[in-house]
Amino acid sequence: MGQVEERGHAYGGYQDQDHAQDGSVDLKGRPVLRSKTGRWRACFFILGYEMFERLAFVGIQANLVLYLTRELHQGTVTASNNVTNWIGTIWMIPLLGAYLADSYLGRYWTCVIASSIYLLGMVLLTLAVSVPVLRPPSCSNHGVKEDCPKASFFQVGLFYLALYIIAIGSGCTRPNISTMGADQFDDFEPNERDQKLSFFNWWVSSILVGVLFASTFLVYIQDNVGWSLGYGLPTVGLAVSALVLLLGTPFYRHKLPLGSPLTKMAKVLVAAFRKRKMPLPDDPKELHELSLEEYANNVKLIRLDHTPSLRFLDKAAVKTGSTSPWMLTPVTQVEETKQMIKMIPLLLASFIPNTLIAQVVTLFIKQGTTLDRSLGPHFDIPPACLIVFVTIFWLISLVVYDRLFVPTMRRYTTNPRGITMLQRLGIGLVVLILAMVIASFVERKRLSTASDNDLTGANNMIPLTIFVLLPQFALMGVADSFLEASQMEFFYDQAPKSMKSMGSSMYCISKGVGFFFSSFLLTTAADITKRGGHKGWILDNLNASRLDYYYAFLAVLGLVNFLFFLVVSRMFVYNVEVKK
Repeated sequence: MGQVEERGHAYGGYQDQDHAQDGSVDLKGRPVLRSKTGRWRACFFILGYEMFERLAFVGIQANLVLYLTRELHQGTVTASNNVTNWIGTIWMIPLLGAYLADSYLGRYWTCVIASSIYLLGMVLLTLAVSVPVLRPPSCSNHGVKEDCPKASFFQVGLFYLALYIIAIGSGCTRPNISTMGADQFDDFEPNERDQKLSFFNWWVSSILVGVLFASTFLVYIQDNVGWSLGYGLPTVGLAVSALVLLLGTPFYRHKLPLGSPLTKMAKVLVAAFRKRKMPLPDDPKELHELSLEEYANNVKLIRLDHTPSLRFLDKAAVKTGSTSPWMLTPVTQVEETKQMIKMIPLLLASFIPNTLIAQVVTLFIKQGTTLDRSLGPHFDIPPACLIVFVTIFWLISLVVYDRLFVPTMRRYTTNPRGITMLQRLGIGLVVLILAMVIASFVERKRLSTASDNDLTGANNMIPLTIFVLLPQFALMGVADSFLEASQMEFFYDQAPKSMKSMGSSMYCISKGVGFFFSSFLLTTAADITKRGGHKGWILDNLNASRLDYYYAFLAVLGLVNFLFFLVVSRMFVYNVEVKK
């Protein structure tokens, strides 16, 4: 979208090559030296933070559905919905985090404050599962039985209070910490601009390290030692992550808060609507725009050239004599709004994929509780440990993609990324649909084995190894390696510079809505299929359920969404790369 070529036209102040040319400052608002700040030196601290933070988060998430069924004695549908609603909340709160960062605090201070809230929630959660008077009474057989002692209202309330304090802290860091990492590279310096292309792959790799440890060691501790240590260790991990973030403070580059992107967009929409009947000038130069001097003298202003897309919004910049910001906005502000709005169809296309991914931490794990988990006479694998296969295949796919696929494709496409971000996203969607198809066939095999052996009771173990679930977990890992990095990079990259946190929050929103939609589908499928006296698809007794039908339905839903994605991605026009 035609950012100005020369840094002096876009940012105020420093023109020399010793300082960062993209308006980066230190914590006191002073321009920063390129040689002493930013780049990978700063990113190592941010990547370290994310590794330990994700260890803490996955340490809670991986076994949460089992904790709710075993310790709070909830049914399959209720526990699964509580997990997806909690995760969905975590991924929706980034809207708040992005607003605070862009409008008032900046990304660094938002992350520091949110991490403190996060740590408070983790400490409270550890106490809620450790202190006898605070934790729910145990059920000796780990089953959902009517005679199991019930947790008190206070105990349940304290547990969920801790979870949602964690949601606030974690949610507010998510759109800002990854954006803060990308901010360490100057788009106006060619070498740094090229290095940033690999940042999001390394970002995902740091996540994978934390997930790998959490889904093996921590899950085993929770399943075989106890919840106190199993939640206490993630709390320590989160404290380490906060310390790592603070240690990197001298090396970070910061972007000044540029005001609420939502307010800026609202002004454009209101002004365009109020002048909807006014004709547009034939020459776009007649639209209202600030002078080059105003952009050059104000580090917060970044000039964008006019584009012909979404022409209705151009009416916000039509001059009428009124200078009210709700009646007249400059072309740059209109273009920023266009950049955000044109991503909305792709945002809509990202909801269903995250709905499918939500099955990994709910129904996939519950399936594992019904299968043979023995790896020897004295060792059983915890069902949540299967998440490690998502991580392993995610990591393998990422390495193959970054080291083999991208260099090979560059020779044919001349694209620095090998293929476009949306092409990468499309590959992930196809693999995700295949994963749900495989999951449906595997579940049909599990149910057939249960029926053949007359093992359809709620507590019956099916004589199939838990590793029969490996293909669906592995394919989920491959799919997510394409989806996670491409979505994160796309929404960050295509957002205007003054709205990067807002762009990153769109990625978070896509996951949040996807998880909430998973709860809706699960409840709806369970209710509708029970009507008329029929057995429902999803029951507390998985051995009498029809998860194979449900997975097949999700695969069809994914296919319909993929067709929608093909249409909107074909219509999407990328922003012009920023070059100095």
